Amino acid sequence: MESSSDEKETRTFVQVITEKYDPEYYPYCLGIAVLSLPPLSPVKDGLFLPNFIILDHCGITKAGDRSDIAAFCAHVKYLDLSNNQLNDWAEICTIVSNIPHLNFLNLSTNPLRNVELEPSMAHVFSGLRKLVLNNMHISWDTVHILTQHTPELEELFLCLNGYGTVSESHATCPLLRLLYISDNPLHKWAEVRKLGRMYPSLCTLVMINNGLESVDDTQEALQHLFPELQTINLKNSAISKWEDIDRLNFLPKLKEVKAVGIPLLQQYTRQERHSLFVARLPSVTVLNGAPITDKDREDSERFFIRYYQSLPEQELPQRYHTLVSKYGQLEPLADIDLTPHIPMVNVRFGERVEVVSLRLDLTVSDLKKKLKALLQLPNKGVRLFYINQEDCSVFGPEELKFSSRALHSYGIQDGDEILVVPKDKSRCSSSNF
Repeated sequence: MESSSDEKETRTFVQVITEKYDPEYYPYCLGIAVLSLPPLSPVKDGLFLPNFIILDHCGITKAGDRSDIAAFCAHVKYLDLSNNQLNDWAEICTIVSNIPHLNFLNLSTNPLRNVELEPSMAHVFSGLRKLVLNNMHISWDTVHILTQHTPELEELFLCLNGYGTVSESHATCPLLRLLYISDNPLHKWAEVRKLGRMYPSLCTLVMINNGLESVDDTQEALQHLFPELQTINLKNSAISKWEDIDRLNFLPKLKEVKAVGIPLLQQYTRQERHSLFVARLPSVTVLNGAPITDKDREDSERFFIRYYQSLPEQELPQRYHTLVSKYGQLEPLADIDLTPHIPMVNVRFGERVEVVSLRLDLTVSDLKKKLKALLQLPNKGVRLFYINQEDCSVFGPEELKFSSRALHSYGIQDGDEILVVPKDKSRCSSSNF
């Protein structure tokens, strides 16, 4: 009975392709993206297959018949097998070996923890250029076997694999240009250093949520380890010293940096974070996804000088002296108080007079509500008159008629008066004021 149950639960790669791309159901099956078919898409047994196949979350456990795979997938270049139940490298090798033009393979979240790949089987991966191995918890030995047998590999994804250390291989992966190794607890730079030795042609290194604590190497070492690196992503790392950011300047081709969510920046305002970063990285042209303009760089470098110029000589960063030689000593910016002035006015209601602070960003309607609560005014409403103490003898009181008009437009100043008159009172003449 158990054998029958296991057999019933087995789903092969061939079976899933047959179901998913059967013209009776395709493209109406759940989860299928509609793709335009290439001109030479083969047709076998009435199946029409694109060269871009996504079979994630399909419960695949086995490969199925080799000849069927070869017939169905002779033209396939992109294959996503993520989130299936493939737990045997032999089954994966059977699939890959019968797809001769495959250059992209995603095996993420298949249950291959502690399952080792035999080197004798790895030659089937030789044509891959992009390989995604996220959340598989495969060993570094298996990673090395794969990279050693994929001489044309350009992009490698190793996220969410629980790597706290890097097991170094003496064989390099010479063409690898992009490495995503995010969400692994790689806290020490000594581990990142190994990546540079194994992947000497890296252009992009993404280490999001790794808790990296420092960039701890000399200029000579960094130039040697990452001679081609152009982009580095340190989002949500644990870097807490500016010296580690300064060392990024030792990377000879670095052009783009992402470094949000790091402890170093928590004490600064948004403007300070941006300006101090830009000023410290003169060769970087893109910061946190935004291009750095010439004006932005000059403003940031001038801000940097003024930010540090009050420190003792021994505490000044080296970059400060470089920028002073470029711009000279700068005068501190004037300390301008931009806090809006809030005048004190006299509010008169009958015989009662209250001194009130008046926010000028309020409207006439807002003022009526405020005074109604303050003076316990009647529900039937009031009329408001503004009395300018300097000009009232010439112009008289001005009624605040328009509910949406802002108070600052009346030019209200300290000592002016707001007269509150109930609406049912007969219209006042100027003699009443």
